[in-house]
Amino acid sequence: MSAEKKKEEAKKEGEGVIDFGIGKISLGGIFKGLNELIDTAQKVAEKGEAVRREGVIKGAGKDIRGVYGFSIRTLGGKPIIEPFGNIKESPEGPIVEEVREPMVDVFDEKDHILIIAEMPGVEKDDINIDVKDEVVTLKAERGQRKYKKDVPLPSSVNAATLTSAYKNGIMEIKMEKRR
Repeated sequence: MSAEKKKEEAKKEGEGVIDFGIGKISLGGIFKGLNELIDTAQKVAEKGEAVRREGVIKGAGKDIRGVYGFSIRTLGGKPIIEPFGNIKESPEGPIVEEVREPMVDVFDEKDHILIIAEMPGVEKDDINIDVKDEVVTLKAERGQRKYKKDVPLPSSVNAATLTSAYKNGIMEIKMEKRR
């Protein structure tokens, strides 16, 4: 292989690579390389932090704005990896959607459920909360910021008791459990 061809191959390999600060992962292989993702997640869990990277993804014919990240919770022993962002898996490979999935934590307290969602760039009036059965749907839109996520609940709740607060991009939702 010629030196010029090797340079071209190296350049292509660098496109779509995300550096989580503890190792690089190729965007094209992020869903296929589950073992690599889990190894990276375990390293992040040891540091006790969520991972978020935002930037321009090149190599799709035009610059696309995308966010991909994951949080790791280790409560109760086994780590739970929760992805967020607007990069999703499809049969054709990773795609960037217009709507982001916010990072969400659900806490099952003694008498209530507490949901904390990170949705920066919107105002409280832009956020719509819908409760049906044991699922809370969060939607928000302001300018180019669009969020949507269906949040499964660990138990049935009384939607009439819903209270919420929003400050500095963090939405806090509290609902009493059904008895």
